[in-house]
Amino acid sequence: MSSPTSRTGLDDLLLGTPVPLPTPVDPGVEVVRLDYVHFSVLVRPDRRLAAVAGVGIDGALLRDLDRDGIDWRLDDRLPAAAQAGPGLYTGNDSDRGHLVRRADAVWGATVAEAQAGNVDTFHYPNAAPQAASFNQGDQLWLGLETYLLDNAATYDRRLVVHTGPVLDPGDPVYRGVQIPLRFFKVAVFTVPDPADPAGDPVLGATGYLLDQTPELDDVAGALADAEAAGQAPPLGPFRTFQVPITDLADLTGLDLAPATAADRFRALTPAADGEPGSSARWRLLTRYADIAL
Repeated sequence: MSSPTSRTGLDDLLLGTPVPLPTPVDPGVEVVRLDYVHFSVLVRPDRRLAAVAGVGIDGALLRDLDRDGIDWRLDDRLPAAAQAGPGLYTGNDSDRGHLVRRADAVWGATVAEAQAGNVDTFHYPNAAPQAASFNQGDQLWLGLETYLLDNAATYDRRLVVHTGPVLDPGDPVYRGVQIPLRFFKVAVFTVPDPADPAGDPVLGATGYLLDQTPELDDVAGALADAEAAGQAPPLGPFRTFQVPITDLADLTGLDLAPATAADRFRALTPAADGEPGSSARWRLLTRYADIAL
């Protein structure tokens, strides 16, 4: 277990240029920041879920540790009523989706530091309900950070990733919590400066959206029926898109600068015909080779 004094949170200067944790553009939106080892979470108490979680990853210091003996827990720095805890997931434990991926926080100069990050990812503010079924879109989403570390980041393979649910006011309710149907991810890294390849690197960024909207006519009714029957929420199969980061800023109401200025997604192509809820500016991903870097 990590001690509170070791929880310095997201290192804004990990990439050498400030990349802060995004905050709501609307100052009237209440949020609470919780710092952990290598990452920070901005909680929306009114939704009992995170608005965003930001992690810094030092690929040179990643360690291979397992999760044996680590249980999910509430964060005692936040009232229990302000965080979606075990009551939301009882009977469907596999639906607890890490926002900051466990492996992303498992790094450090020592095993103890890496283990502290490992443990901290199992706090409920770092969780959100996600579809339990695995499919190609799910696997793409889970492996994005690894792919980007291996293919995009320079500067000693360092990466800053901001992830969170798209907290839409119209999200359906399940067990007293509005269930987000979409999630976003913004990855920020460093690349050679095209104007001066031999000089200092500059920021690059890419943005992604995961859609788990059920293929149902009455989503709210289906969730209510599942709750009454004691079943897991009937969420849909994951579909992963690469999207302009400005679109993510509009969807989430978060200030995603400086990533918006560093967005490398330029080859914008229409999504497949008939994809519900997607913009013509989004690219449906079926494999990592589809990603524009």
